[in-house]
Amino acid sequence: MTVENIDICKLEDLDKLRSAPKLNKKQSKILYNELTNIIRESDWITIGVMSPSLKKGINAVRKIEEKFQYKKMRCVTLPNSDGPIFLKANQKTGEIHSRIEFGLGEGILISCQNDDDSLITKTVGPFPLDFFD
Repeated sequence: MTVENIDICKLEDLDKLRSAPKLNKKQSKILYNELTNIIRESDWITIGVMSPSLKKGINAVRKIEEKFQYKKMRCVTLPNSDGPIFLKANQKTGEIHSRIEFGLGEGILISCQNDDDSLITKTVGPFPLDFFD
């Protein structure tokens, strides 16, 4: 079963994917509404981005910041060369770290964090890099 022909109707349908699927407008709206509810219940989020370039990865984070009106995070660790990247942005610390990483899929993972350690951290995705455009 390829990413293109899998039926995505809820966030859990993304759980077993290595790369983000192509979504139609209806799927995107359903997933966005479900995701927004989880994000609003969390105290902060971390964002993992698997991207073919640093520019696309940073752009994905900036779109999430805009969409949820988060303070702009600052890039702390950047790779010394071009290539596919894994980027981790932490809303609580305000920091973005990235590294070159080959062999990953492509997409955005969002982990909803809570100050109360007894609450389970919920990680969802992968979402397409343009999901928050």
